[in-house]
Amino acid sequence: MATIAPPVSLNAALREISAEMDRQFDALLPVPGDPRANLYRAMRHAAIGGGKRLRPLLVFATARLFNVQRTRAARAALAIECIHVYSLIHDDLPAMDDDDMRRGKPTVHKAYDEATAILAGDCLHALAFEILAHEATHPDSHVRIELIADLAHASGPSGMAGGQAMDLEAEETSFDLNTVTRLQAMKTGALIACSVEAGAILGRLPADQRTSLRGFARDIGLAFQIADDILDVEGDEAAVGKALRKDGEAGKETFLSLLGLDRAREQARLLVEQSIEHLRDFGHEADLLRAIARYVLERDR
Repeated sequence: MATIAPPVSLNAALREISAEMDRQFDALLPVPGDPRANLYRAMRHAAIGGGKRLRPLLVFATARLFNVQRTRAARAALAIECIHVYSLIHDDLPAMDDDDMRRGKPTVHKAYDEATAILAGDCLHALAFEILAHEATHPDSHVRIELIADLAHASGPSGMAGGQAMDLEAEETSFDLNTVTRLQAMKTGALIACSVEAGAILGRLPADQRTSLRGFARDIGLAFQIADDILDVEGDEAAVGKALRKDGEAGKETFLSLLGLDRAREQARLLVEQSIEHLRDFGHEADLLRAIARYVLERDR
């Protein structure tokens, strides 16, 4: 049985998973010789090249704890990345964040048009569940159903989309720290948590034994968003690959505006330390997850 080999380093793991996801999307999205060609080109534009690929890496790293076959982890990672990419396409639309650049290239509605961008996001959303439903993801239908249910919950009104709705409201309403924390736990954290959960589901770890992994995912999800808020103020647009400082201009409350730079940075550090502590019962097989937690603070994009 093929398993996920230990990475040489986090950077090597990120490169490996990024290349793996590009190969998976290339195979998933061949351009047809019919009037749908532009739709497929738009999906490829958004999905192939660039991006941190943090969520797929979390799937692989967690699946590694349970010796899950690499091909199965890759399919779950691809499905979650389909949801993530669809969310970025829609988030960039004029009706939402109205962004011109994403991952260092024009957003899909700029490279194509708004209608094509909407449909490209819709298709990636649908493909995510088609991938998980296929027997190649796992021979046990109960495992596949659990993967589907968890991703649906993480991407719907109780997860990512609900958080995006709250984010739109944030332009009109002042949120306190508890509300901002809830918003980000849904908008950003839910899909990160789903990535960790997917590895455990593939590994057939019972739900009542996933508490430590869920704590790990919750804490790095919040740390990730605090780091994102800091990058939005201190980052370099060329490195980040998108417009910065838009939240402040829109008057949105963020961890940074509510806590201040020094407290926000310290809170992110404490969350990363806490996330690593959740992994105390695991040995060296969890070193990649620990490295990912530290990377959340160190990244420049």
